[in-house]
Amino acid sequence: MSTALGAVVLASLGVTGLAQAAGTVYAALGDSYSSGVGAGSYGSSGSCYRSSKAYPQLWVNAHSGTSFTFLACSGARTGDVINQANSIPAGTTLVTVTVGGNDAGFADVMQSCTLGSDSDCVSRVNTAKTYINTTLPSLLTNTYNAIKAKAPGARLVVLSYPRFYTVPGSCWVGLSDTKRSAINSGADALASVAQQRAASGGATFVDVRSSFAGHNICSSADDYLHSLTWPVIESYHPTAAGQSGGYYAPLRTAIG
Repeated sequence: MSTALGAVVLASLGVTGLAQAAGTVYAALGDSYSSGVGAGSYGSSGSCYRSSKAYPQLWVNAHSGTSFTFLACSGARTGDVINQANSIPAGTTLVTVTVGGNDAGFADVMQSCTLGSDSDCVSRVNTAKTYINTTLPSLLTNTYNAIKAKAPGARLVVLSYPRFYTVPGSCWVGLSDTKRSAINSGADALASVAQQRAASGGATFVDVRSSFAGHNICSSADDYLHSLTWPVIESYHPTAAGQSGGYYAPLRTAIG
């Protein structure tokens, strides 16, 4: 049966989407936002904290027949993701990735903003934004290029990070609105640079900031993000609801 004729027959049976999904070879790369830190259910993944509730696994669950390689790992920077790319299977047709936050000093920013003054926080965020705008672009380009070189036939999907806070919000304790706004501006800077580099590299960019809106920390709706919590590693990471509604939902909209 020819490819064209086969497509017509499948469409007439109402299974075109299933046929497209069945052949997907998917590799999920990136840092803790892709591995699913904060969502729980980490199984035997050790310090990578790969969650069965993370958006890559949710996508696989909804697309039967997918061959899946879960490479994302907590703490990953651009160099680590390049190393992850070396393990992308041959014939991969879809790659997703979040990366850049650790390069820009995400953990140190949150520590400075939690323990320091408003001016300390703003200064540390501004330092991170300088790095994001001057050093990170080439690192992201190198990372995306490495993925493309390993999986030249794959669709590469780059996902952003959310804004953390609703400002002003419903929180009466914790960080000031000055600090919260500064941290949000860092997420915006990361999204802007990632979008630019993704476009230049022929990748699809999925901006999750709108899907988290109204569910950020200090929002009146259910939070998609942990605030400072225990275990500490889950602080400022998506909850299981955040992985589903904040990450998987826009990914599904973008690629099906």
